Amino acid sequence: MASADETGRYGRIEDFIAVAREGDKVDLAIELKKELVTQKVPRGLTRDLKDEIDIYLLTADYIFKVGKAMHIVSKVYVAGPLEVPPDVISANSNIANARLKMDYQRLKDAKITFEEKFFKV
Repeated sequence: MASADETGRYGRIEDFIAVAREGDKVDLAIELKKELVTQKVPRGLTRDLKDEIDIYLLTADYIFKVGKAMHIVSKVYVAGPLEVPPDVISANSNIANARLKMDYQRLKDAKITFEEKFFKV
């Protein structure tokens, strides 16, 4: 099996693209998630003087299988505050989906097959 880098660690989507381009079989499943987190902000940075804000992350877990080994690569596609109008959330979702499409194309170019999934508002 080809290695992703000198140490044999897999940490990026690009590592698996390189492995597939070298001729190894790479299987892939994708799970999309919306994660809610609280982020600390410096005092006075927000208008209402909060020191924490709630944000959401649109993330993808790429579950790669090379040989018998499974590897998960997580990637954040967009982050935004929870307290915004619905049209902003929709725009952020569109941005995340456009970024997904770019990664999907790179994976397809490397002949890695998978089911395309997209974020829904």
